[in-house]
Amino acid sequence: MRFVSIRGQSPAVSFRGALLNGMAPDGSLYVPEYIPSLPRAFLDHLESHSLHSIGHHVASLFIDEIPKSALQRVIQSAWRFPIPLIKLEDDLFLLELFHGPTLAFKDVGARFMAQALSYFFETEERTITIAVATSGDTGAAVAHGFHNVRHTEVYVLYPSGKISMLQEQQMTTLGGNIHAIEVDGTFDDCQRLVKQALADQELVRATNLTTANSINLGRLLPQITYYIWALAQLKNLMPSQNAGTAPTVIVPSGNFGNLTAAVYSKWMGNSIGRFVAATNVNHVVPDYFSSGTYTPRPSVQTYSNAMDVGNPSNFVRLQALYNYDVHRMNRDISAVSVSDEETLAEIRRTYNRTGYILDPHTAVGVAAARRAYAPSGDSPPLIVTATAHPGKFPDVVAKALGREISLPPALREAMNRPKMSTRMPAEYSRWREILLQSTR
Repeated sequence: MRFVSIRGQSPAVSFRGALLNGMAPDGSLYVPEYIPSLPRAFLDHLESHSLHSIGHHVASLFIDEIPKSALQRVIQSAWRFPIPLIKLEDDLFLLELFHGPTLAFKDVGARFMAQALSYFFETEERTITIAVATSGDTGAAVAHGFHNVRHTEVYVLYPSGKISMLQEQQMTTLGGNIHAIEVDGTFDDCQRLVKQALADQELVRATNLTTANSINLGRLLPQITYYIWALAQLKNLMPSQNAGTAPTVIVPSGNFGNLTAAVYSKWMGNSIGRFVAATNVNHVVPDYFSSGTYTPRPSVQTYSNAMDVGNPSNFVRLQALYNYDVHRMNRDISAVSVSDEETLAEIRRTYNRTGYILDPHTAVGVAAARRAYAPSGDSPPLIVTATAHPGKFPDVVAKALGREISLPPALREAMNRPKMSTRMPAEYSRWREILLQSTR
């Protein structure tokens, strides 16, 4: 398998090349040269496969530079936690993606990427520099996934004062090869700085720079696995009369990497009917579906802060997949915007109905699911990707429920560690200087 730039102005590369480059030299993103198909016999018997088995089947279609036995070890080392599909209400299911070490879905891709890089660099004596912008959970997942991974130096850029204290503590307290950069600006500023650095070929050569954001295929491709794993589990949870009904998958969406992985899974043969992109009030994509015009804008801060993105980087991958035809895309994907008030109301409603506590991002997804589809006897099953543990957002949950919730042990431990970060303005010259210091 080769990977090509969306603009088509850079040479095709191998998986290793896409992993190390992050972005193509022409400034665009890498995409697979084609979407491979999973064997029909495999898809017909998903329920007989484990998460690791499905991951190996998926990854081996894209990655031919890692021997199959080594690829299996990469997957097993990366995913040492469950990804259960649970029934919330009739025909409404949650795919719990938050059982990794940082209690967020991004552990899946970040840990796979770290293990893949470790495989490639285990015999090389050079250091790679990884830069990542985060609006919340990405930074923690990347920091923990790469902490103490040999031959890596990791820089995590986050917007000062615009993420939760828990998220900040998870990414700023590790030290070692993890460097937290607190930017006076928004997530979009952080993302812009990372993209500028990746487009600076002199800097890239000097620092061996790549990115661990979801724009890197090393993070995006492994996420395909859990959408197929969800269907494997659904076969055991669905009523027999709905066994042949393709579900609708609702994805809380910020930078749109998670939805891109879900759509890739459908193109590979995964039996999904439709998708709903559930956004907060940063509704660039819902506006695009209604108007046909894509107009990025500055992000607005919300309770679901990891989705506060005004110019989602991965959306261009979806546009390219559908040949920039919004009408064709709309046949597979709908987009819904959910306000902060609706987010709080959904946390309350779900808790009162089921006793289940949603985090604000998953609440956006559940609210979108309820609005877009009223479950009934003949409606498709609904799967919402549950992207984070509610304990990561105690203030928002307390505001919704009127009571405090206890923190998981991993978060309590993070809150007791001292913060270590470098604060800087949202200026490329200062950011470039920080990166160059790593080579001195």
